[in-house]
Amino acid sequence: MTSIGSPFLSLSGAVDSAAADAGVPAHYGNPVAEQRALLAGAIVDLSHRGVISVSGADRLSWLNSLTSQSLTGLLPGQSTESLLLGVSGRVEFDMRVVDDGDTTWLLVDADELPGLHAWLLKMRFTLRVVVTDRSAEFATLGSIGASNEALDAVAASPNGVALVWRDPWATVSEGGHQYARVAEHPGAEWLWRETLVSRDLLGALAGRIRGGEVSAAGILAAEALRIAAWRPRRATEGDEKTIPHELDWMRSAVHLSKGCYRGQETVAKVHNLGHPPRRLVFLHLDGTDNVLPAPGDQVVLPAQADAAAPDEPDVVGQVTSSGIHYELGPIALAVVRRSTPVEPDLGVLSDGIVVAAGQEVIVPPEAGSVIGRVRRMPRLGVMRR
Repeated sequence: MTSIGSPFLSLSGAVDSAAADAGVPAHYGNPVAEQRALLAGAIVDLSHRGVISVSGADRLSWLNSLTSQSLTGLLPGQSTESLLLGVSGRVEFDMRVVDDGDTTWLLVDADELPGLHAWLLKMRFTLRVVVTDRSAEFATLGSIGASNEALDAVAASPNGVALVWRDPWATVSEGGHQYARVAEHPGAEWLWRETLVSRDLLGALAGRIRGGEVSAAGILAAEALRIAAWRPRRATEGDEKTIPHELDWMRSAVHLSKGCYRGQETVAKVHNLGHPPRRLVFLHLDGTDNVLPAPGDQVVLPAQADAAAPDEPDVVGQVTSSGIHYELGPIALAVVRRSTPVEPDLGVLSDGIVVAAGQEVIVPPEAGSVIGRVRRMPRLGVMRR
């Protein structure tokens, strides 16, 4: 991955991001206004992220055998999402996938690039596949909407098909399953796109933004809209124990009737017979104290607010992402244990206070067990007389 700083950081008001998104602007001075700009056509610098190309005649069947999504029928220009799981079904890598008829392109977060690239290289065996890190050649830019005039004009198309990944989160993918029990899923309005452009063009795009021809939004704006759409991201919602069911990731990244792949047994067992041990929730945060809980802050039951037992918090989970939405105000995603009650509001311990948090259930406690638990068979033994 290139270590050269993004030219977008030289734009007026640009403030660098931190943690997984370091190296691109978090905002340009007004993250809330930038959300509206993003919805109106602004672009988001994601040039810190990684790009891997997989070429060769066996590329789709090979990736299909390794990951959670059905890829063998992927058409040129079609987008999907796939997870690379460990043997126990835990999420190790998340890949945003688009094919151009000649090459399959994997768009990944910066921290996942080295590990995924190395693992794919080891798994080639004698198959006709070529795995290449293309991050120094292509940069990723984000936008919202069916199209984006500025990005569509410069989208990379090395094999004649524009490399634009369209997030499948807006609907339940074929072969997928949604645990959220809502009539109108907020993800239906999440028309997120990631466009690959030649990295050499970033300076010119920054110049157009500086000249007022194109508008830009920071990654905080994109994150706030993502949180409101209940859209999980491994870099924030995931950890070393995450399985897809916990984040309602069966909706877009898992095909339940495809062939075998690593971790499939756990995926099928939890979905058909069991329950995920944790579950994703959406939180409406109280902004009275002007405290925005941060990722890692503990989620507690309301009883924690009782001064009679301040030193014994009933911790049920932790915040994974938070932001201030232009309409909803302070919001967050959190992962809590499955047994956490769904009715009462929750609290978040942040900066020494308990921030009240209204809970919206994304993954219900009863998620999974689609078939139901197998009934215990009568024990065979000596027949009664």
